[in-house]
Amino acid sequence: DLTGSITTPDVKLNLGGEFIKESTATTFLRQRGYGWLLEVEDDDPEDNKPLLEELDIDLKDIYYKIRCVLMPMPSLGFNRQVVRDNPDFWGPLAVVLFFSMISLYGQFKVVSWIITIWIFGSLTIFLLARVLGGEVAYGQVLGVIGYSLLPLIVIAPVLLVVGSFEVVSTLIKLFGVFWAAYSAASLLVGEEFKTKKPLLIYPIFLLYIYFLSLYTGV
Repeated sequence: DLTGSITTPDVKLNLGGEFIKESTATTFLRQRGYGWLLEVEDDDPEDNKPLLEELDIDLKDIYYKIRCVLMPMPSLGFNRQVVRDNPDFWGPLAVVLFFSMISLYGQFKVVSWIITIWIFGSLTIFLLARVLGGEVAYGQVLGVIGYSLLPLIVIAPVLLVVGSFEVVSTLIKLFGVFWAAYSAASLLVGEEFKTKKPLLIYPIFLLYIYFLSLYTGV
């Protein structure tokens, strides 16, 4: 009779200076060339980014640009050129969508119409600026036009209060349009236009009048 016992080999792995004893199954698989089944890939730091960073959304940058648009006076010390020179998509889109929401009046088609006017109106301003010799990109125009809707959003609740006073309501509407147009034009109409500034300022002014008409229903 043959008697005896087989002892399990004591195999240890060196992981970062620490020795970990392998189980019998692990040793069995490694000895037969199936060790690759036990390999575990390290987590890629790129896969663990926060959602906002993954979508390239900088809330601080958006907040700063909102302040630049709402307070366009140079004396306030804001670096307003960042709105034009560092364009983003999500901030202007959020402003346009918010303006669309307050313009609904039960007609959901207004939302898509406002977004369409934002995209193609910005394209018109961009093409006109390029024809006049301006060095501006479409993304910059899209961002500036979108952010500059903020003054119209600010006057919207005021119009609800004074809507019954026609003269006051008209003055507030004019103030909001001038505010929005000045904020956009001061960023888009640079020194390169020289004597051609009115040719670009006028369509910007008309664009915001049309945006306001979509809100008021006029």
